[in-house]
Amino acid sequence: MVESQPKFFIPESIHGVSTDLAAQVQMIWDVIKAPLVVPMLNVGVVICLVMALMLFCERLYMGIVIILVKLFWKKPEQRYKYEPIQDDVEVGSSNFPVVLIQIPMFNEKEVYKVSIGAACGLSWPSDRLVIQVLDDSTDPAIKQLVEMECQRWASKGLNITYQIRENRTGYKAGALKEGLKRSYVKHCEYVAIFDADFRPEPDFLRRAIPFLVGNPDIALVQARWRFVNSDECLLTRMQEMSLDYHFTVEQEVGSATHAFFGFNGTAGVWRIAAINEAGGWKDRTTVEDMDLAVRASLRGWKFIYLGDLQAKSELPSTLRAFRFQQHRWSCGPANLFRKMVMEIVKNKKVRFWKKVYVIYSFFFVRKIIAHMVTFFFYCVVLPLTILVPEVHVPIWGAVYIPSIITILNSVGTPRSIHLLFYWILFENVMSLHRTKATLIGLFEAGRVNEWVVTEKLGDSVNNNKKDAAKKTNVKAPKKRSKIIERLNLLELGFAVFLFICGCYDFVHGKNNYFIYLFLQTISFSIVGFGYVGTIV
Repeated sequence: MVESQPKFFIPESIHGVSTDLAAQVQMIWDVIKAPLVVPMLNVGVVICLVMALMLFCERLYMGIVIILVKLFWKKPEQRYKYEPIQDDVEVGSSNFPVVLIQIPMFNEKEVYKVSIGAACGLSWPSDRLVIQVLDDSTDPAIKQLVEMECQRWASKGLNITYQIRENRTGYKAGALKEGLKRSYVKHCEYVAIFDADFRPEPDFLRRAIPFLVGNPDIALVQARWRFVNSDECLLTRMQEMSLDYHFTVEQEVGSATHAFFGFNGTAGVWRIAAINEAGGWKDRTTVEDMDLAVRASLRGWKFIYLGDLQAKSELPSTLRAFRFQQHRWSCGPANLFRKMVMEIVKNKKVRFWKKVYVIYSFFFVRKIIAHMVTFFFYCVVLPLTILVPEVHVPIWGAVYIPSIITILNSVGTPRSIHLLFYWILFENVMSLHRTKATLIGLFEAGRVNEWVVTEKLGDSVNNNKKDAAKKTNVKAPKKRSKIIERLNLLELGFAVFLFICGCYDFVHGKNNYFIYLFLQTISFSIVGFGYVGTIV
């Protein structure tokens, strides 16, 4: 009996080239392109253009407001009741409120002396100051060093306590919450928080506390960060440009218009009563600082940002540390938005326009749209339109709007204007990492509660740049030299994709996008191989 052979019904046009795989792929592509790919890509273009317009309007709004603030707004000392606290020989230090200083730490071998020394050097009466070192370190040797440093300052008459916990439950939020439970804290009215690499100036409290004393509706005074290692490498320069915009524009606008902004987690002074009324520290997301700020704001508390009150700090100088930090900073706000959006909508203590500002501007545009439009539009949709010439992207969406947004973003760091073009490419690369983290936060996926303490190399304790550079080379983890551990495969995959699109545009395209695509390919490759932090 002859075994029947299976029959395949292949169109004549395909059957003739069945041995030519490339021709078959091309034919399948031609079949699905018109009815499926083109409409989907057109929808993607429209969505991305809408998001770009949203981001453009947000940046333009903040640009206009910051100009008005600088030209016409009164300074915080004039807008609020502000009277410096004077030393009085007759009454002694009793006119100074008792202030708690909290310094959370985790294996901070390189910088623990910096923050402890800066806190102990504050020009505030020692009998009205309580310094609390909250050490969650897991390395016994480091814990011993930190404790000895606390004992050294205590021997000089400072009221400094060394606190440890049995576990790291809640991470930083858990440590801060546990610290406020101590019996001696009930005598404190305010709490200043400094991460382990922060160095406040001696007059920090004298300039910040009067705002809280004279204005009972103010819960938080936030200072600006200054970076001691911004010139260390190209990676730190890029971070400085992004963060300077955040402090120069975003924080300033929020403070001046709605008396609200996200607490930065450090270099700020809180009214302890406001923390307690808002429900205290919570560890439900990786942005416990933003969580507390939103909850306090919903109860009617106001915040002040002081751009001229600054605290020195350190930027992550390795790509690995920077990526962990950006994951936390992108995933946390998205997850907090998911958890709190309905609470904000239903709140009756806050004005309607403030709720619109918090939901739309603060969360939706800045924390979600900004990452997604940068990645999907400039790294996915725009390159794909090169392979599908039937889809058109208007010149205003591809060039004009991004150019204006970039110019508005650059106002915070005029000294780095010559790095603006590479900053754009670098931000596009990082938008992939941030978008992934944002989606993880929105959908509460696997790494939603991942907390990795940002690595600090201690450059801030060395005034000599050459010595600091040598120290960085010595302290850098040896595993960074292993190529396999440096690789970021997702970025390398997009480098290949953009290179293919660039080659296709060079051969068949008409818009000369290949110039941008090849440069973006190089940027994705540099990050993919993990060498950004080594470029000086």
